[in-house]
Amino acid sequence: MRRLVALLVVLLLPLATACSSDAAASGPRHVTVVLDWTPNTNHSGLYVAQERGYFADEGLDVTIVEPGETSGTQLLAAGKADFAYSVAESIVPARDQGADVVSVATVIEHNTSSLISLRSAGITRPRDLAGHTYGTYGSKLEEALVRRLVQCDGGDPAAVKMAPLASDDFRVGLTQHQFDAAWVFDAWDTIRLRDIDHLDVTTIPFIDHTDCIPDWYTPLVATTGAHLRDDPELVRHFLAALAHGYRDSMTTPSAAVSALHAAAPELSTDLLTRSAGYLSTRYASSPDAWGHQSGSVWAAFVAFLQDNGLASRSFDVAGAWSDDYLP
Repeated sequence: MRRLVALLVVLLLPLATACSSDAAASGPRHVTVVLDWTPNTNHSGLYVAQERGYFADEGLDVTIVEPGETSGTQLLAAGKADFAYSVAESIVPARDQGADVVSVATVIEHNTSSLISLRSAGITRPRDLAGHTYGTYGSKLEEALVRRLVQCDGGDPAAVKMAPLASDDFRVGLTQHQFDAAWVFDAWDTIRLRDIDHLDVTTIPFIDHTDCIPDWYTPLVATTGAHLRDDPELVRHFLAALAHGYRDSMTTPSAAVSALHAAAPELSTDLLTRSAGYLSTRYASSPDAWGHQSGSVWAAFVAFLQDNGLASRSFDVAGAWSDDYLP
């Protein structure tokens, strides 16, 4: 037996050496990641992982791409990207239409959206929206959420006036009375309007009304089902580095500020600092928990979409997401 083992070692050693040499010669794997918007603190972990070499440590050469006319989810589905920042409300209809896209990590544990208004408008709770003008992106989900919030609070949802947003400059829209309320993300828009522009604003956080509307994952990181089936180690290596970047962003928000400012120097350092601090306690309940999703959150969100005719009744909730590739 000892002679047989020795013989096997002699035979296999050159093969192992050759495989190792081939892997080294092949170099890092090239990976493309598409953002959902211009660089901001939602993307902190990605830029920290890039700056600190965590992707390189996992054998990856990552290219970060900002979306154009085509969304990251569409590019992902078309095979033009390996990973994309997306949102649950994009993943569900994409899968309903046959796209092979799967959420593999949530960036933020709970929804950080709010409805924002000037304090002078007197909108302090959902039913106060009745008789006021809401600035809409034109999304059916958006209208369903706003009307459900008003109805749950005892208001008349039909009394909410919907006006198209002329631009995403909420400061102009609010102060020039183009609308009285709009949907914003607290980690960026609310901080900018309240703390940078010093507008006297109030918010109605979605997360305070989960007895009425669902929580859901926005943003999230998605890949293709093909990658999960055919190249699962690529997904694991990518998420290991990305999770490392988000853990650093939680424990050291200044790392997120530094990495983002290096990538997008036009961004306000004050805004980045305030936003990074806000999100450091909201990416996850603890650094080791970053990225993890809940089946019950997905199920409740899809049920809301189905109730409003925005998802098919046969939608496969379990197939839309997976935590199996997180570190």
